Amino acid sequence: MAEKRNKLVIVESPTKATKIASYLGAGYTVESSRGHVRDLPTTASEIPAKYKGEPWARTGVDVDADFKPLYVVPADKKSTITQLKKHMAAADELYLATDEDREGEAIAWHLLEELKPKVPVKRMVFHEITPQAIAAAVASPRELDLDLVDAQETRRILDRLYGYEVSPVLWRKVMPRLSAGRVQSVATRLIVDKEKERMAFRSASYWDVSADLDAGAAADPRVFTARLTTVGKAKIAQGRDFSATGELKSKALALNEVSAQAVAAALRNGTHTVSSVEARPYTRRPYAPFRTTTLQQEAGRKLGFTAQRTMSVAQDLYEGGYITYMRTDSVTLSGQAITAARAQIRDLYGEKYVPDKPRQYTSKVKNAQEAHEAIRPAGEFFRTPASSGLVGDQFRLYELVWQRTLASQMADAVGEQVTITINAATDLTLDDTRIDSCTLVASGRTVTFPGFLKAYVESSDDPDAQSDDQQARLPNLKQGAPLTPQEVTAAGHETKPPARYTEPSLVSKLEELEIGRPSTYASIIRTITARDYVFKRGSALVPTWLAFAVTRLLEEQFPELVDYTFTATMEADLDDIARGAAKRLDVLKQFYFGSTGHEGLHKLVTELGDIDPRKLSTFELPGDDGIAVRVGKYGPYIEDPLGRRLTLAPDMAPDELTEEVARGLLDAGGAEERELGSASDNGNRIIAKDGRYGPYVTEVLPEDSPKSLKPRTGSLWKSMSLDTVTLEQAEMLLSLPRVVGLLDGEQVTAQNGRYGPYVKRGTVSRSLPTEDSILTVTLDEAQALFAAAQVRGGSRSSGPLKELGPDPATGKTMLVKDGRFGPYVTDGEINATLKRTDSPDALTPERAAELLAEKRAKPPTAKKTVRRTTSRTAAKATAAKKK
Repeated sequence: MAEKRNKLVIVESPTKATKIASYLGAGYTVESSRGHVRDLPTTASEIPAKYKGEPWARTGVDVDADFKPLYVVPADKKSTITQLKKHMAAADELYLATDEDREGEAIAWHLLEELKPKVPVKRMVFHEITPQAIAAAVASPRELDLDLVDAQETRRILDRLYGYEVSPVLWRKVMPRLSAGRVQSVATRLIVDKEKERMAFRSASYWDVSADLDAGAAADPRVFTARLTTVGKAKIAQGRDFSATGELKSKALALNEVSAQAVAAALRNGTHTVSSVEARPYTRRPYAPFRTTTLQQEAGRKLGFTAQRTMSVAQDLYEGGYITYMRTDSVTLSGQAITAARAQIRDLYGEKYVPDKPRQYTSKVKNAQEAHEAIRPAGEFFRTPASSGLVGDQFRLYELVWQRTLASQMADAVGEQVTITINAATDLTLDDTRIDSCTLVASGRTVTFPGFLKAYVESSDDPDAQSDDQQARLPNLKQGAPLTPQEVTAAGHETKPPARYTEPSLVSKLEELEIGRPSTYASIIRTITARDYVFKRGSALVPTWLAFAVTRLLEEQFPELVDYTFTATMEADLDDIARGAAKRLDVLKQFYFGSTGHEGLHKLVTELGDIDPRKLSTFELPGDDGIAVRVGKYGPYIEDPLGRRLTLAPDMAPDELTEEVARGLLDAGGAEERELGSASDNGNRIIAKDGRYGPYVTEVLPEDSPKSLKPRTGSLWKSMSLDTVTLEQAEMLLSLPRVVGLLDGEQVTAQNGRYGPYVKRGTVSRSLPTEDSILTVTLDEAQALFAAAQVRGGSRSSGPLKELGPDPATGKTMLVKDGRFGPYVTDGEINATLKRTDSPDALTPERAAELLAEKRAKPPTAKKTVRRTTSRTAAKATAAKKK
């Protein structure tokens, strides 16, 4: 009788482990590594004593030893490794079943380094978690791809060297605790550059004329709208005919209000005749199935998801066996998927919606891995959204994937596009020139067979763009047909500045420039938002003045590192390593030490020119008043030559701050900021100003104050105002909280908060009846307040500030509450602190759901222990021999 063998399968997540174990059955033990098992050290305390004296220890990369990395193991993974080793001891074979991308390949290699198995090792890969896919993966394992491992390790080392070498320059010259990143800084520059375009933009005014024309009782529709295109022989200017500086860049005629009204009057009395009718067939082919970036873009446009939220939900769907792997740049569908899609189209829509031949798609993404599949519903037969059992975010995203996949295999949409040109005989004089005719044009489109549009219509980042299923019917007219003007309207317009990036359009731009990888876009956007380089206004990404200062430093001192072409080239180098077409060491040496025509990172950092921090963080506003924006330790402020200063609101966009606006803010003075005098204890200036959460007083610290020293602040009481608050009142506010006494060894304080006065003991707080009570409440009265609340059985007396309805992801009620560290949103399980640009009063249910989703997606932090990596040179040689 053959000996029963035990095979150990290791995946990344417990959810995948449970699902796959149910498919494999007896003879297999499926365990999880719970994500990454090793990384470079992040703090000095994680570096072993024997390396602390090494000059490279801070980065964790020994650049003089062929960029050898020093890896550390998270403390919370030690028990995981121990468990895996126990299972390894009882196993006859090891299957490394991590994701089939560079990151997954690297995790598999790190597991191999930690477990040091003495049994046969196989690499098991799959693109979906279904019984058939898992069985096929077990039956056809492969070797570990060390080129992919090299590519991922090179990326990690590049990012570490960039961040650890450049970020300290930002700390010294701009502000502490800032960060720079190889892709993060380029993404920030894109957003800053877009804002600069908006700041340089000058609007132009132009007018146009439209006419509602009656084609007679027999026509269907009887009335249609046409737009004026020419007056005489002159083309009428539209918005696209103006430059960003508001100048007319073509020979078109720009109508003003007077001339437009004159044309409209002439058209009302003119004779209108159809001069030509052009009808041509309209065909629209389906969109390709989703890849990572297009999924992020459409989920952002249609569902309002951030890139991070999209990837988090997609990860859950993949691990639950609902969709294929969600990190892919391929648009290929397997034969199995095509068969499933065509069968379902036939069942749901009918035979005429199924094209004669299956559709094949090729990715336009450079170095796309066509061996992978597009994102589609998992399995041999696609579950409809209604039968999936999914709810909330998972249902909505699955429905999007399902619709897009089916649409990609459906018939073309067919219709007709019609253009009617109308000649209007007029009696018109403009600028002393007689004009006897004008031309109007009406364009229409009808869809005679919807085809794939029956299942899915793609959205656009342009709110004015016409959707693919949009129709405009025109009557069936012949040349020479007479028309009667029913209503003629002249309308004025202003050219619009370039639209800011949204998450979907930024992802699209990064992909267009070939910067970063689809799997990294969500984390990039999350990072630049968390670092206060960018904030959101609706869905738009708005750069802060801090982002302007950081981008200026990088462009002046490290121009190549934020150059779009250079960053894209680095990405191509990583792709070459992954394909075995480039060597890890060559790429790292060129990046760090430089080459012909390229200064390496090391030289750029060690040979910095003179940097004037004040000049770097100063931005002169265009105009004659000499007003400038400065980025200080406590945020941006404006200053004029007279020395008047005013802190800017954190949600003021840079393009909104013109010289006129700045002058108005400074002139308002008392309404925004008023100097009260000097503090009696330290002589610091005390000012009263208006802030995001209302008026308050604060002290102005000297410029040479230690960075750790923070200014005292205090909110004005309701009985006070910016115009009347005195120095004495300000010093009282700055002295708070007031110590009331001790209760059972715990200090009791009285203070004012964003939502009113209260007493506090430890983490427990109780509201006070009036603000004056802060100065008069006794220890006995405070004790009574705490005791009364305990009798009621509550540990906190204050309820939620706001109720926002159910969370789309969980169905649980979302509440806004005031916590120890400020307002936050909660669904009862997850708490997410509001960002500085989020107001509790203005928080929407969509924004609350987004904050909770981002919090769920954040991985837990952990302490780490250290282990030195081994070289892969020998492993590669062995693999080559096997081949």
